[in-house]
Amino acid sequence: MHIPDGYLSPQTYIPLYAAFAAFMGIALKKVKDSFSAKNIPYLGMASAFSFLIMMFNVPIPGGTAGHAVGAGIVALILGPWTAMVAVSVALIIQAFLFGDGGITAIGANCFNMAVILPFVSVLVFKLVRGKATAGWRVSIAAFLSGYVGLTAAALVAAVEFGIQPLVASSGGRPLYAPYGLEVAVPAMMIEHLLIFGIVEGLVTMVVLGFFLKSDPGSVYAMQGAKQ
Repeated sequence: MHIPDGYLSPQTYIPLYAAFAAFMGIALKKVKDSFSAKNIPYLGMASAFSFLIMMFNVPIPGGTAGHAVGAGIVALILGPWTAMVAVSVALIIQAFLFGDGGITAIGANCFNMAVILPFVSVLVFKLVRGKATAGWRVSIAAFLSGYVGLTAAALVAAVEFGIQPLVASSGGRPLYAPYGLEVAVPAMMIEHLLIFGIVEGLVTMVVLGFFLKSDPGSVYAMQGAKQ
């Protein structure tokens, strides 16, 4: 899902940089105000976890590739704003040191995987969980939060690809990503709906189950639930 350089036009990546910068400014303030010093190691571990899981990048026929992100489970445990910071750090390091994702596309990649994914995951979890504090409903909510969060991020990335022939072309020839929405959306969504979304969902469900057994009070998404 990492977008490389040359796929997005300035008409697309500049506004996405601005949108990401605005979200990150809010996130940094919220983390500074609410995150205690003793929890700083958790932020580092969350970033390292996301970095590691994203390195398992599998090429898919059609010129794309997919992977889990880990942002869903980070958002459920530490909150979506903290997840945004942790995942963004991982994405920026990957772009500058490993060439995984383009420099011009950092704003887009962070917006997709560090903004869209965490907030969708938390929203889906809370909607599906309802008032449940344990059991099958919480497990299903965790799975769907990761699954839907990742596929939503993939859909946004696919739209960013697919609109390039419309927003940046010369003489009818695309200057950046050459395929329209009719190609980009299926190419991205099929693999994430059938493979990577399931992986993200399973990772979210298993890791959340561990935290709920060992330290349920530390889970952001369960705060306020009656035990």
